[in-house]
Amino acid sequence: MYYQPVPPTPKELLVKHLIDEIYTKYPFFGSRRMTVVVKARGLAVNRKRIQRYMGEMGIAGIHPGRNLSKAIQGSHRFPYLLRDVSITHPNHVWGIDITYIRLRHGWMYLVAVLDWFSRYVVSWELDQTLEMPFVLEAVERALGAATPEIFNSDQGSHFTSPKYLALVQRTGAKISMDGRGRAMDNIFTERLWRSVKYEEVYLKDYESPKEARRGLAGYLEFYNRHRPHQSLGYKTPEAVYLSRQ
Repeated sequence: MYYQPVPPTPKELLVKHLIDEIYTKYPFFGSRRMTVVVKARGLAVNRKRIQRYMGEMGIAGIHPGRNLSKAIQGSHRFPYLLRDVSITHPNHVWGIDITYIRLRHGWMYLVAVLDWFSRYVVSWELDQTLEMPFVLEAVERALGAATPEIFNSDQGSHFTSPKYLALVQRTGAKISMDGRGRAMDNIFTERLWRSVKYEEVYLKDYESPKEARRGLAGYLEFYNRHRPHQSLGYKTPEAVYLSRQ
């Protein structure tokens, strides 16, 4: 009843923040390569600890194997529907994913729903744990604005849960799931995470959850409304998303 959570040690924070930087740059690194690189940076840590930290952070290298967000046994999985599919208009395909956001003295988790055609962030939510409610809040907000034809995710426990599946299925959207360990099936969201981290998170060194929320809100508004994308002919995601509604 009186248990007080033990804060992370400075070394744990240092290692997790380093894992995040390495994984953002090299998402194909599994725990073996990650351990080698972390040790090369002068941190004494074994592979077992790296595996545990990657699991707690919700990340895994792009290869078959154990996954931070691995599905719960017996949960529902769906095929990947997007191989060789040309995405031709807004709300054709959405992707959803979760990433680790570092703070100076801890971390948070960011979930985002991304329209793949326009790169528009339809909704997002931030939380200090990987519990289910913040994911459902982001999905509910996105589906309150529009409905995709296909909603893609990984096979993690959040996205194979009955609550998530029921929420998406009742809209009539088709559910697609990445091949196991294949984060690059969700390449557009992976690119979003790189932009968020290199252009905002790594530059700011957030002191608190409140500061992180404020910073990310400002950046994601900039990303949607003011940041030209080369792949969009230097238009903004919002301009492309709204032009085809």
